[in-house]
Amino acid sequence: MVSTSKLLAKNIRIDALKMVARANASHIGSALSIADIVAVLYEDILDFDPNNPGKEDRDRLILSKGHACVAVYAALANKKFFPHKDLETYGENYSFLMNHISHKVPGVEFSTGSLGHGLPFGAGKALYAKKAKQAWRTFVILGDGEMDEGSNWEALMFAAHHNLNNLTAIIDYNKLQSLTTIEQTLSLEPLADKLQSFGAAVMEIDGHSHAQLLKALNNKTDKPKVIIAHTIKGKGVGFMENQVLWHYRSPNNDQLERAILEIMNA
Repeated sequence: MVSTSKLLAKNIRIDALKMVARANASHIGSALSIADIVAVLYEDILDFDPNNPGKEDRDRLILSKGHACVAVYAALANKKFFPHKDLETYGENYSFLMNHISHKVPGVEFSTGSLGHGLPFGAGKALYAKKAKQAWRTFVILGDGEMDEGSNWEALMFAAHHNLNNLTAIIDYNKLQSLTTIEQTLSLEPLADKLQSFGAAVMEIDGHSHAQLLKALNNKTDKPKVIIAHTIKGKGVGFMENQVLWHYRSPNNDQLERAILEIMNA
């Protein structure tokens, strides 16, 4: 029997592919990379109410790598924050489903596009919750290429200084960014050591293992938590996996059909 989070991940991948193909848009590789992370968060971790997206005690999820928005849009539609049919308007003029994630979408906390903004915003949210003695938590999904931004490291220092153990950052470590590999652009290693030196509690996991994601996300720490999720760009579609060109390329009709069939049969 397929777990509910794995079924959601499959639906996210299929919906994301359809959205990107229909809009002739980019970033499908990035969306497929985080599909399992997003599915576990929405199925097993986050406290939310699709009928009341702004409820005060909800958990907050920030997608800092806002270009991968179709994965979160798909999750929100599958969780009935808005009609599933609205996904068909993605990328159209005047659609609320913009090509970078937008707070105009029910269930989205923060508009992102320029990288390096999500974690500082999330740290601010976590600090407010602490000071207001609120129990809700903040989760931030970051890209690995985004870790080139100094604002993320400043936010980590800030979070550690204020003991923000209600903040969890998840780094989508697929090791590819817009034009080439992370290693060739600006190496992050030893990433875990660097994060720990900034005061974070660090866990390294397989970012496509729902069991490992669930365990890491539920793990309680007395520090801000960073999960290094080792992932595969384009995960789930063989001809897209580990291929940097799918950062920008949109699938044609034949590729879309092949991709959906592979995901459905997995």
